[in-house]
Amino acid sequence: MNPKRVFLLLSMLTASVVANAQSIEPTLAKMGITLAPPAQPMANYVKAVRTGNLVFLAGHVSTTTGKLGVDLTVEQGYEAARQATIALLSSLKAELGNLDRVRRIVKVTGFVNSSPDFGDQPKVINGCSDLLVAAFGDTGKHARSAVGMAALPSNYAVEIEMVVEVE
Repeated sequence: MNPKRVFLLLSMLTASVVANAQSIEPTLAKMGITLAPPAQPMANYVKAVRTGNLVFLAGHVSTTTGKLGVDLTVEQGYEAARQATIALLSSLKAELGNLDRVRRIVKVTGFVNSSPDFGDQPKVINGCSDLLVAAFGDTGKHARSAVGMAALPSNYAVEIEMVVEVE
């Protein structure tokens, strides 16, 4: 086959794939989510580290404070996890420049500030998982841990870390 023809076919295929790709930020906007620039780290660390095609995001929190099972309901914890996920996405966008470069959400680790008898940590961290799948579709499905903690810094309700595969 003629090399020019091969180049033309590949160019058309690439353009078609790009045109049909779901753009993440308009999807977030339809959900009422706007990504603000991320806040500066609270200590001597960075919000994201890229190595190869993986981005490791530091723990992010929402502004919600309190202990699940004492001060907060599962629904309030779910919303706190959702807000922490928006903060994660803001840091990821700052690192990548564009969320459309995400190939897969690989791993989410959720820490829930909870009383010893509270057992609904997975329901709280669903606030993160549900948002990621709503925004990214199957690309947002991930491995996950949801664990209870006796305390989190500044009494935050939830802290979430994430590992993301990028192009």
